[in-house]
Amino acid sequence: MNHALFQPSQRSNVAPFIAMDVMSEAARLEASGRKIVHMEVGQPCAPAPKPALAAAQKALAHGCLGYTEALGIRPMRDALSAHYRKIYGVDVPAERIMVTTGSSAGFNLAFLSAFDPGDRIVLTAPGYPAYRNILKALGLVPVEIEVGKDTRWCLTSAHLDEARKEGPVKGVLVASPANPTGTMMSAEALVDIVRYCDDEGIWFISDEIYHGLDYAGEQKTALETSQNAIIINSFSKYYCMTGWRIGWMVLPEVLVRPTERIAQSLYISAPEISQIAATAALDAVQELEAVKAGYAANRTLLLDCLPKIGFDKLLPVDGAFYVYADISRFSSDSLDFAKRMLHEAGVAATPGVDFDPVHGKEFIRFSFAGAHGDMKLALERLSGWI
Repeated sequence: MNHALFQPSQRSNVAPFIAMDVMSEAARLEASGRKIVHMEVGQPCAPAPKPALAAAQKALAHGCLGYTEALGIRPMRDALSAHYRKIYGVDVPAERIMVTTGSSAGFNLAFLSAFDPGDRIVLTAPGYPAYRNILKALGLVPVEIEVGKDTRWCLTSAHLDEARKEGPVKGVLVASPANPTGTMMSAEALVDIVRYCDDEGIWFISDEIYHGLDYAGEQKTALETSQNAIIINSFSKYYCMTGWRIGWMVLPEVLVRPTERIAQSLYISAPEISQIAATAALDAVQELEAVKAGYAANRTLLLDCLPKIGFDKLLPVDGAFYVYADISRFSSDSLDFAKRMLHEAGVAATPGVDFDPVHGKEFIRFSFAGAHGDMKLALERLSGWI
């Protein structure tokens, strides 16, 4: 057989998600007997909230789980509609809410329903690597704009003016709080860029999966400014349900049916048991706020101790559960630095090149979603290693 005749597609030629590669290597070391402190992925150490587990157990006892409508079960969509009224004071009809298999499916659906091959979509650098990888795999063009201290690591309408000089911009994707920086846009900055997109006919996609995890700033949804915004959210972060693979979208009315049609063929529906559990999780605020308090304690610990070890250039940590640290005094190769830190110190973290192919070589991301004791152990190990 001539194997040269069988080759993978060009669309599959995307960069690896390095955070996941680090997690795999950490797991290999753990299998050999090493104790590794995990700070590489944004995964809460807490279990799903008790109401979610109870609802799932009840559903399992009933034994009849199946397909749901592609938009999701109505009780969940009604509960999310009530969530927007309660948290943001925004009226979002349940008919515009779609349940997805995690936020990842939400990005796939948003990109497929709003854009055509070759369209240019603006992203920030540093930014979540899966954005650019999914866009490339779908034949879209990610336009990464370097953001920095001058705009507090946030995208602005001035950035968009510059990007449009190089060609049409069909979409803008912003996360606040952001990954990997943890920074949040001010209310004024968010309103400015959303209105700019509205005025220019540019789809604005707001990644709000870290909403609920705010420590130094007020979270705002883009829906407070425009009903044309595409909102993507998830139960993975605040709700501690990564493995349940459940999220949601809020869609402009014109995109509801197109997105539903695509989802029917790509996914049929999100898992029914996860939808049932997630609906119950929306009522677990007291339990989840206690988990958030743990993140806040971890944040305080790292912001106090990392500079003493030598990581003295940190970006503002307004929300989420990440610290994005400048390592230029130690290394100009974050990939090598992270590898050595994992093997020599037993601390897993993600190199900045995952989030910024150009300047990320001088940064590393620490996740503080783990247990407080693990954060202390990581600092002890890093102190000795540095």
